[in-house]
Amino acid sequence: MPKFLIIDDHPIVRKGIRQILGEMSGVIITDEAASAAEGLKKFNQNDYDVVLLDIHLPGRSGLEVLGDMKLMKPGIPVLIISMYPEEQYAIRGLKSGASGYLTKESAPDELLAAIRKVLDGRRYITQALAEKIFDGLDKDHPLHEMLSNREYEVMIQISRGKSIKEIAGILSLSEKTVSTYRSRTLEKMGMNSNVELIKYVIQEGLID
Repeated sequence: MPKFLIIDDHPIVRKGIRQILGEMSGVIITDEAASAAEGLKKFNQNDYDVVLLDIHLPGRSGLEVLGDMKLMKPGIPVLIISMYPEEQYAIRGLKSGASGYLTKESAPDELLAAIRKVLDGRRYITQALAEKIFDGLDKDHPLHEMLSNREYEVMIQISRGKSIKEIAGILSLSEKTVSTYRSRTLEKMGMNSNVELIKYVIQEGLID
């Protein structure tokens, strides 16, 4: 009897995932959490077969939550289900220990296929992502790979035209903390302005 933990701050999304899980054969158990703190608490207190984790959560990034989960119970597969396209977070999520990455636009059948695969102890990646990984094997590591997960998120939001105040609200951080991440990102990337950062992100295809 597989047991799932759904961590997403949107009730409609959690309900939708539960309905899709209900299409699986046999009896399943679903538990849910609406924040990073609640999700980690339940993850620590209970045993689950698969965790379905969102990237954007109140309080902390889903990637940070993933890191904590891998330290606490490394054997439990975590499948990331995000509103962000693969090119932004999939490879970073897989490197952080995720067993798979799907966007919320994915068809229900694809989600079920991914769940069955990670339940078998394997990883799930789409064909498009597999090609991106293969294409990158013979290339030098891009600059953004040296960024922490938070620095990367700030860079993406800056590239989407968000202000420091808006980013602080999106990531549940203080404006001062966002400014610090921005400064670190520019320093690591060897850049001096948001314009340079945005140009790089577009050239690398990290946003549409």
